[in-house]
Amino acid sequence: MSTTGKNYILNGDVAAKKLHRMAYEILENNSEEQQLVLAGIREHGVVLARNLAEILQSISSKTIELISITIDKKQYQSISIDQQINLNGKVVIIVDDVSNSGKTLTYALKPILSFSPRKVQTLVMVERSHRKFPVHPDYVGLSLSTFLHEHIYVEVEGNQVTGAYVA
Repeated sequence: MSTTGKNYILNGDVAAKKLHRMAYEILENNSEEQQLVLAGIREHGVVLARNLAEILQSISSKTIELISITIDKKQYQSISIDQQINLNGKVVIIVDDVSNSGKTLTYALKPILSFSPRKVQTLVMVERSHRKFPVHPDYVGLSLSTFLHEHIYVEVEGNQVTGAYVA
């Protein structure tokens, strides 16, 4: 897929199908849970988490809570959750757009582990194979091997994922 000079690896329709598939995987792996907390990493992870929440609410009776995690990627010690919420005993799924080295997902665990969650899982739309940190996504829309100098960009328009491309 290539339009406007971008090397697209996902379009909006394919991204939506991948989100639906991952929603069913989440339900399958958490069938005994009554409640799930989706923790989207700002910015695009929040959009993905919102979409997942809508899908999960339409296909299950589980209570879905949505929170967002803000990480200053220039200074990874600055991490915050957008609301006061007790995560003790809850299943938390950290959602991000792209996993490259695993660094962002690892740091996103910091505020969550200050509680005692029942289970923590991770979800990304695109996973790259350049692991430097020990966090592996539990749910992956697309796994892709890339060169180190390449970057993956997930495009979002409003509340929808419109595509992803390699640059």
